Amino acid sequence: MPTQSVPTTETSQTRIPPTDLTGVFGTVVKFAARRMVGRVPDSMGVLAHHPALMRASMGIGRKIEALDELDSDLATYAVMATAARVGCSWCLDFNYYKAHNDGLDEVKARQVPNWRAASVFTPLERNVMEYAEAMCETPPAVTDELSAALLAELGPAALVELAARVAFMNMSSRMNVALGIHSEGYAESCELPPLATRATGAASEPARGVGVGSRS
Repeated sequence: MPTQSVPTTETSQTRIPPTDLTGVFGTVVKFAARRMVGRVPDSMGVLAHHPALMRASMGIGRKIEALDELDSDLATYAVMATAARVGCSWCLDFNYYKAHNDGLDEVKARQVPNWRAASVFTPLERNVMEYAEAMCETPPAVTDELSAALLAELGPAALVELAARVAFMNMSSRMNVALGIHSEGYAESCELPPLATRATGAASEPARGVGVGSRS
C-alpha cells in the first residue's frame, strides 16, 4: 500500500513530551517510520528519551513478530484482544492497520474488541482470544481446561508462542497506557472502518455458545 501521512489528533498527545531521535539508530528508525506511515509517530519520540530501552523493545518485538508456529490470523486476534482488554488504543489501531497491510481478514479484525458478541469467529479463534484475556488478569486466569483445549488444537510450540505474544503485548500495552501513548490514526490513514467497541463487562462474561476446545 502507498505511504499515507497519518493525521495528528488530540488523542495522540502524550504524558511525556516527545524528543528527537538522534544518531544512526534514530536515523534508521525515522526513515522506517516515514516509509511506513508518512511521519515519525509521537510514541517513538517518547521512547527516544531512553534509546537503550527503545532498541531492546523493538528488538524483541521484531523477534517475536518473526515467529511462525502460531497461525498469523490467530496471532493478530490474540494481540488485539490483549490490547483491547488492557485498553491500549495505540496497539489496537496499529494492529488493525497492520492486519490490513498484511492481507488478513479485516472484517474479523475490526470485531476483535467485541469478539464475545460477534458471530464471525470460529470456536478456535474464540478460545485464543479467551486465553489472551485470561492472561491479562492479575493473577492470570488461564484454566487447565482452556490450556488443554488449545494444546490439543495448536500443539505445544504454537501454544508457547501464543503465551509469549500475549505477554509481550501486555508489556507494550501497559507501558503505552501509563505513558499516555494513544491511537495516532494508522487505521484512519487507510480509510478502514472503525473498530468495534468492547462491550462493558465483556472480559468477565463467558464466551457465549462456545465450548472450550471445540474445533472450528
